[in-house]
Amino acid sequence: MKRREFLKLSAIVGAGAATPGLMTGCASPRLPGTGEVETSPTVCNVCFWRCAGTVYKEDGQPWKIEGNPGDLHSEGRFCTRGSGGLGMYRDPDRLRQPMLRVTENGRQTFKPVSWDEALDFIASRMNGIAETHGDDRLCLLSHGVGGAYFRRLLAAFGSTGFAQPSFAQCRGPRDVGFALTFGEGVGSPDRTDMEKSRCIVLIGSHLGENLHNSQVQTWIKAVANDATVITVDPRFSVAAGKSRYWLPIRPGTDMALLLAWIHVLIHEGLFDRDYVARYTTGLEQLAEHVLPFSPEWAFLETGIEADLIRETAREMARHAPATLVHPGRHVTWYGDDTQRSRAIAILSALLGSWGREGGYFIPESVQLPGYPTPEPPEPRSDWMAEVQKDYPLAPVGITNVIIEDSIGDDAFFKGWFVYGTNLPYSIPASAAQIEAAAQSLDLLVVVDTMPYAITGYADVVLPECTYLERLDPIRNSPERQPSLAVSFPAFEPRYDSKPAWWIAKQIAERLGLGAHFPWDDYAEELDWQLQQVGSSLDEMRRLGVKNFPRTTAQYFEPGGAREFRTPSGRIELYSETLAAYGYDPLPGYTPPTRPPERYFHLNYGRAPAHTFGRTINNPTLFELMPENAVWVNPLVARDFGLRSGDYVQLRNQDGVTSNRVRVRVTERIRPDSVYIVHGFGHRDPRLRLADQRGADDNDLMTRVLIDPIMGGTGMRGNFVTLVPEEQLA
Repeated sequence: MKRREFLKLSAIVGAGAATPGLMTGCASPRLPGTGEVETSPTVCNVCFWRCAGTVYKEDGQPWKIEGNPGDLHSEGRFCTRGSGGLGMYRDPDRLRQPMLRVTENGRQTFKPVSWDEALDFIASRMNGIAETHGDDRLCLLSHGVGGAYFRRLLAAFGSTGFAQPSFAQCRGPRDVGFALTFGEGVGSPDRTDMEKSRCIVLIGSHLGENLHNSQVQTWIKAVANDATVITVDPRFSVAAGKSRYWLPIRPGTDMALLLAWIHVLIHEGLFDRDYVARYTTGLEQLAEHVLPFSPEWAFLETGIEADLIRETAREMARHAPATLVHPGRHVTWYGDDTQRSRAIAILSALLGSWGREGGYFIPESVQLPGYPTPEPPEPRSDWMAEVQKDYPLAPVGITNVIIEDSIGDDAFFKGWFVYGTNLPYSIPASAAQIEAAAQSLDLLVVVDTMPYAITGYADVVLPECTYLERLDPIRNSPERQPSLAVSFPAFEPRYDSKPAWWIAKQIAERLGLGAHFPWDDYAEELDWQLQQVGSSLDEMRRLGVKNFPRTTAQYFEPGGAREFRTPSGRIELYSETLAAYGYDPLPGYTPPTRPPERYFHLNYGRAPAHTFGRTINNPTLFELMPENAVWVNPLVARDFGLRSGDYVQLRNQDGVTSNRVRVRVTERIRPDSVYIVHGFGHRDPRLRLADQRGADDNDLMTRVLIDPIMGGTGMRGNFVTLVPEEQLA
């Protein structure tokens, strides 16, 4: 018998629960808002943008959620997903009680237990790991604000291991690429000044479909102001439909286009000479480096006409510095991702748009002090030097590397806390490694609101209440204007779920670490923090959002000196840091692998109704989009004998096959590519709405292209063919 068998909670979690209903009865309800209405400030947790809004209850029951007009993240408007946040609260498939893995009659199963029993078990296992291996051998894998409490807990214990999939599986290459160039990253929310842009370049960025709220709104304002939009995408996306130029690039050749644009700017003298002379270093090396990368050369790689490459480069220069070459968000594509982000940063520097109006503004946040707690002990080891020694330029934890270093008796990590992230659906080609790590770990704790696949590997499953039922850390995101926002519980926690702060505090007290959570109610910490900046919890309960005046300039002072946080103190077009570590100091180009005959590039993206796979089971959002579809070019559809509405399976280059997925025949996709929305294809009866709905792109990503600089997992090197329904038997 395996040390830790994969278990499903359906027999326990779903016991006695009715099948989720999507339609109300036929009787006419009274008009909304005619009953007794109560409101509570909230900060949405459906995605990381964390827009501030207001929850409305009528006669004590959920009614609606709206944006806060004073919030720069939302501008008073919630997106589709944020408006559907009540579905998270209502979801009947939520985790309801703590579960402990036990063996009964020779079989492993999950047993419902009290909170005391679950927390005592965790504390005992943590002490056991410390005694046997050391108190530095625990790790937190997290996505979401509540992870901060467990990070505090583990640091107090002696463990600082920490990673978020949002780095190595999403934005990490741009963080590293921009930091190598400018000395700092783009931040989150992105510091893009699109409302004032005169030209916006989107490279595989699905604005209008990913619905990063304020970013979409400022982009639409720019479009309404007749800004030039240049979209580079193999698919005619929503953004392409708003563009003056659509460049349907051959997949995997984006670097060739970027190098050709740099070539045109330098060799036609279109770059911002004063900005480059004042702030940058490495122009001579860059000019020599890009000399071979002419638009004619790039045409042969990208399929984009040389004249169009020149025309779009000149259009960028014409509007500079109010030209924004968007950095993207999910940028782990082909393994050259840090260098591709470097190329975008270099292009931005040549245009003089970093720190300039219409390009990238300088964000500012409130100087909010942390609540006074004891300093955590100095860790007995440098886990990053031990575990991530192959990626010294990665500034934070790399999830996929941590998983690898949790396998075997000699693995560094012996225990995981997994908060708010469904690892098998977040990390490509990870199922076998997660299974192997689960067999090696002495403790695996999962804290979540839903019974996602990762819970099947846990020793203990702890049900967290949703963001609508708890206090969260103060939102203090860098923005155009400093602001604070607080989320208050609109409802009592359903079932036997608890907030993450309570869970972490209870474990800390069992370990003798209660001084690191020195209050009875987390509200005490928030109120203390707010009072240090002239506010209070009572004030924030009235306002929801409080904006503060800027204390620094939003853009570079014209003609002023500037010190950058790079080794040279300047914007580094040529990176001495990369050269010192044995990497190419300037971005280069490697042609992508082409798909085999009758196979197609697997492209994927986002949809307005969902946040990855975490909202597919949300009853409200499920109604809007219950499954994904595979986009197929008409030439391909004719070759395979397919029509819109037919069902197929996708089979990748390694023989992995998806669930059934509906076909959408459209000229909006290149003939060498297919496209699906990410997050579908769950195979889990515990998620009674999401189970078996659509295809899972993550499962088809068995060819992972590792970024050699920061360790990210490039996911766009996979190919699929179409297996028509009549061949599925």
